[in-house]
Amino acid sequence: MTRSDERKPAVSPIRARYDVLVAGGGPAGATVATLVAAHGHDVLLVERSATPQFKVGESLMPATYWSLQRLGVLDEVRARAFPKKWSVQFFDHRGAGSKPFYFHEFRPEESSQTWQVLRSEFDQLLLDNAARKGVDVRRGVAVSEALFDGGRAVGARLRLDDGSETEVASRVLVDATGQSALVARRLGLREFEPNLRNVAYYTHFVGARLDEGIDAGATLIFRTADRKAWFWFIPLPDGVASVGVVGPVEHLVEGRAADPQAVFAEELGRCERLAERLATACPTMPMKAIRDFSYFSREVAGDGWVLVGDAYGFIDPIYSSGVFLALKSGEMAADAIAAALAAGAPTAESLGSFGPELRRGTEALRQLVYAYYDPRFSFASFLERHPQHRRDLTEMLVGNVYRMPLDDFVAALAEERRRVSRPARAAP
Repeated sequence: MTRSDERKPAVSPIRARYDVLVAGGGPAGATVATLVAAHGHDVLLVERSATPQFKVGESLMPATYWSLQRLGVLDEVRARAFPKKWSVQFFDHRGAGSKPFYFHEFRPEESSQTWQVLRSEFDQLLLDNAARKGVDVRRGVAVSEALFDGGRAVGARLRLDDGSETEVASRVLVDATGQSALVARRLGLREFEPNLRNVAYYTHFVGARLDEGIDAGATLIFRTADRKAWFWFIPLPDGVASVGVVGPVEHLVEGRAADPQAVFAEELGRCERLAERLATACPTMPMKAIRDFSYFSREVAGDGWVLVGDAYGFIDPIYSSGVFLALKSGEMAADAIAAALAAGAPTAESLGSFGPELRRGTEALRQLVYAYYDPRFSFASFLERHPQHRRDLTEMLVGNVYRMPLDDFVAALAEERRRVSRPARAAP
């Protein structure tokens, strides 16, 4: 048979109706689709990119273990060449490093180790798993419009890979479109964090100096000397490192060169410890940027629709919570959707039943983010005053915000921030 005689397997057309339509094939979309399909429902997942794409958000929190276990993909993740992540370490503006926060220090179990992943490979792994488990997965298909009948979502208009369009009806529409936030934008639900108007410039390097042993896969966080920005350093497969700088828009953008590479270089000059690691390294791709990425939606669900992952909200990259919250929100949403469909009532109340629990964890992480960005706050000083909370802080870095009570820790953080903000008393 000649090559011209070869034919691809026939692909069945997209049907006109499904129980659930998931827009977006990232970790949140793949998770909710897989778990809803496990309940026996017809699920269509559409992803606008025809092939796996590069994405930032490569560092997993250890608490993703439980979601990956439920999805049944732990063995596949273990089999990949993803560096193992055992800890995170913070470096202050003087270059002094904290003691590494080893996740297994308080929980010596398998779930206390995680991975640094290539998102294109990781996301495709989750999509392949969804397809194996009964989800109708379609790449190269975009949602051009969410369809509503009155205030209820009833499906979506899809743009197919050949440029044509079709309409698909669904009992539940799941928005997993990431920062595109298809439904939240349409309904005017997104609210940006006024105190976290940041921008990130990032790229991959090869040839950076990496640590060895248990620290080889650690996430490293560096503050710049003027404390106005910070860098992440994430080891990836094949000796590659993901490096990005994050800071307020007014610092990294306003009054600066329009070239992100130039701004990145200037900030690197203010971060000696990281500059040493990159002294012999070369970038492998052009500099990329994300701006104003901290936001939440006022609602997590409505009649016939649900938001998951970044389509609902994104806190900040400092603690690598993005993929964790995508997976966890996908889990929570799947359970709510399955229950609502079983009861025959996919209403705002039933579909959004997971909202309070989801917000409880995101709020705890947000308070931790506020503490990091507070110029008067020091985690070293906090732990000196509250040594009993070192375990709690490590648990937060693990991502165990839904597996343990954290009210006392969050309250202690808030009190410490109030304490350091009080004006000093004048000498008698």
